[in-house]
Amino acid sequence: MRAEAQAHIDSINDSLALVRRFLDWDRALRRLDELNARVEDPTLWNDAKAAQDVMRERRRLDEAISTTRAIETELNDTAELIELADAEGDEALALEGVAGLAALAERANRDKVKALLAGEADANDSYIEINAGAGGTESQDWAEMLQRMYTRWAERHGMKVELIDYHAGEQAGIKSATLLVKGENAYGYAKTESGVHRLVRISPYDSSARRHTSFSSIWVYPVIDENIDVEINESELRIDTYRASGAGGQHINTTDSAVRITHLPTGIVVQCQNQRSQHKNKAEAYNQLRARLYERELAEREAAANAQNATKTDIGWGHQIRSYVLQPYQLVKDLRTGVTSTSPSDVLDGDLDEFMAAALAQRVTGETVAVEDVD
Repeated sequence: MRAEAQAHIDSINDSLALVRRFLDWDRALRRLDELNARVEDPTLWNDAKAAQDVMRERRRLDEAISTTRAIETELNDTAELIELADAEGDEALALEGVAGLAALAERANRDKVKALLAGEADANDSYIEINAGAGGTESQDWAEMLQRMYTRWAERHGMKVELIDYHAGEQAGIKSATLLVKGENAYGYAKTESGVHRLVRISPYDSSARRHTSFSSIWVYPVIDENIDVEINESELRIDTYRASGAGGQHINTTDSAVRITHLPTGIVVQCQNQRSQHKNKAEAYNQLRARLYERELAEREAAANAQNATKTDIGWGHQIRSYVLQPYQLVKDLRTGVTSTSPSDVLDGDLDEFMAAALAQRVTGETVAVEDVD
């Protein structure tokens, strides 16, 4: 088998093996049979919510299993075609087969990521919270660059983005911001981005043109609907109102319409100021609080199962999950998976899929990679 073709075959097999491992293949086949039997039971729809849950699980499993089998069949057929073409000396047919394997490898990787998005809240919309670290204007400018990066990533995938909360920096950038990303699997894709992000560049704010290192943190949590029950005790909340701030326009007004809610037992703080109505801002802040408490519960479940658990840490050295170097060379490096890009401009313009896919796969395998940070 040609080396190029074998590389594609290995890539496809790796994707299929990961999906099989994630699904627990034999158990998934048995579960699909059980769900198919339940769907045929006419009493299923006596409980509409239970029926919808069954149909949703069945659809997910059936799609993942059918897709995996289809890729396996196409892989075997194409590999046989290439071997036959090589045996008969048909170079054009062999090249066509290799091109087919390349396209199949890309498809297998996309389907792999989609199959991995089967968590309890992966299909939901998502909040992305950005906070500048210590370092004043440098870190605040970096935080705004991250805000733009995630906005562009969402737009690339046809998702809608709303700015829920915004606190401008003193000179430039932002102190913090919260984005609401609306789209299919928004939380599932973005959840691996939680952590500290490090930037190395020649500072545009340093008259001596020295190289600076800046840190900002990302915190991702899912939007939850009324079907998920999160109990909140009103006596455990502190609710503050204040005047909205920002660079002007929709972020500024003359009344105390902005709302901040502090959940005293956990110390979780949420805030909203994008609406002129205090009532609407309070309702949105409550939604964020419910989402944060739910995400906390999911994280605790993962920790109990010894899964990778993204938690808030100090925004500084030793805690970063990814480094973005703009000078003296160009490199973005994920310190969990080892995935790199030599085009930071593309990454900062929202090209994050490769990083997200690798981090999702790592959550399934549990395999850690020894990665050295860049200077």
